[in-house]
Amino acid sequence: MNGDAVSADLALTGGNVLIVSQSQPCAEAVAVKGDRIIKVGTNKEISQLIGENTVVIRLNGKTVVPGFIDTHIHVADFGRLLTWIDLSNADSITEMQNLVKKSVEKSPKGKWLLGRGWNQTRFKEERFPNRFDLDAVSPDNPVIFYHQSGQVAVVNSKALEFAGVTRLTPVPEGGAVDRDAAIGELTGVLRDAATNLIWNVIPEPSEDELAEAAGVACEKILEAGVTSVHWMVLSHIELSIIQTLHAQNRLPLRVYVVVPASLLDNMANLPANSGMLKVGGAVISADGYLASKTAALFQPYTGDSESGKLLCTQEEMTTIATKILEKDYQLVIHAMGDKAVDAALTAIEHASKETPRKDRRIRVEQAAVLNQELISRMKKLGVIVSVHPLVIASEFSVWSATEHLGAERARWLYPVKTLIENGTCVVGGSDCPMEPLSPLIGIQAAVTRTAFPEEQITVDEALRMYTVDAAYSSGEENLKGSVEVGKLADLTILSDDPKNVSPNQIENITVDMTIVGGKVVYPKP
Repeated sequence: MNGDAVSADLALTGGNVLIVSQSQPCAEAVAVKGDRIIKVGTNKEISQLIGENTVVIRLNGKTVVPGFIDTHIHVADFGRLLTWIDLSNADSITEMQNLVKKSVEKSPKGKWLLGRGWNQTRFKEERFPNRFDLDAVSPDNPVIFYHQSGQVAVVNSKALEFAGVTRLTPVPEGGAVDRDAAIGELTGVLRDAATNLIWNVIPEPSEDELAEAAGVACEKILEAGVTSVHWMVLSHIELSIIQTLHAQNRLPLRVYVVVPASLLDNMANLPANSGMLKVGGAVISADGYLASKTAALFQPYTGDSESGKLLCTQEEMTTIATKILEKDYQLVIHAMGDKAVDAALTAIEHASKETPRKDRRIRVEQAAVLNQELISRMKKLGVIVSVHPLVIASEFSVWSATEHLGAERARWLYPVKTLIENGTCVVGGSDCPMEPLSPLIGIQAAVTRTAFPEEQITVDEALRMYTVDAAYSSGEENLKGSVEVGKLADLTILSDDPKNVSPNQIENITVDMTIVGGKVVYPKP
């Protein structure tokens, strides 16, 4: 025992420490003083730093990794979804009705009931739910339940009434409204753009309600082993929520704020950078998304005349990009289609010349449809590519990318291995709540990719996407991202080593503990 001034406050011993550093791949134990790592090494070396007041966590062979960093998450939206009814385990319409009953009993008359996650293929009744199923248990509360895919919803009669939707209501372009084949009555099932007929009339939650929900979301994020997030802000109210949570000391994890370019001038209102909050970047949206065919392509989607379009001109994009760099924020450009990526790289080239400075850490978000020329330009410009492995899987399995793009273009859809081998920094995010939060599921998706498996990456490469490379993307690689002396003691304890289990079992690894700044913020019950 050591009782002198260099005693650790926290010691993790008897484990498998994945340092995520090329100089020293692994160790047995870690010592922490305050919020920093002071020693990484053998059990014997760490035992020398254990004093009378040291908290010792015996790992019993469990694996320690740097705290995961999610580089693309919508925290406020995730918080809102956590207040919804979870239908993902419902195996029948009857069970769905029982969940509605419980919510109706706790809700005032007229309050909206929102839910998500149902899938008719799991139902014993072997059919879609309809408004009459929901009317039977919720005649006075409007209900909207989204399908697992997010593209379909079922509503009750009260919801249709609130929205003024009848048999005569025009169906929005890109949407569909199901009708009973025999009598032509609305079934309550709405598809794609038609779901907005209801969504647009649902009252917005108050700022206090959103702040509370975002706080709950942060706790859930910690349970997934994530210690830092790049919070992708969507609205002005979210900036206010971040301010509130920070002022009330309710940010239990580290937040890097990324706002849409339209809110660039509002970033000055955020608190100065602190240990838990960093004012980060601003996003320009160059195009839309593949699934809605709004990603901008040079050639039309296969079997279609549509090729998407840029959301701003090249001149506008370059002007905004220059403004972001002049204000010394990180430049982030959302660009999915090859035409959009080309325009984004052109804007980056011009803006960088206008505001010359080394080490810009410029990001291209969701860079999807690429080719050899674009990959070479990315390397030359030193841009960071931010991807979401579960979105990649969905583009192929749900959207049928090969069918909609053709095999030649689909081959270069998210070529993660090629980018990494070409020397481009690739970082990983969840895009939660659109996709599941867990970095472990994301790592598994990247390692076991089935579409064009030549783009599979190793577990080590996938870990870097969520740790040290993610830290590099926000200019914080000297603070976090690896288990090294002097860095923040942000650590995640896993039940197993992702490198030692079957690749298709990585998602079954559990997070046993999450540590932020040397403090245990999530212990598995």
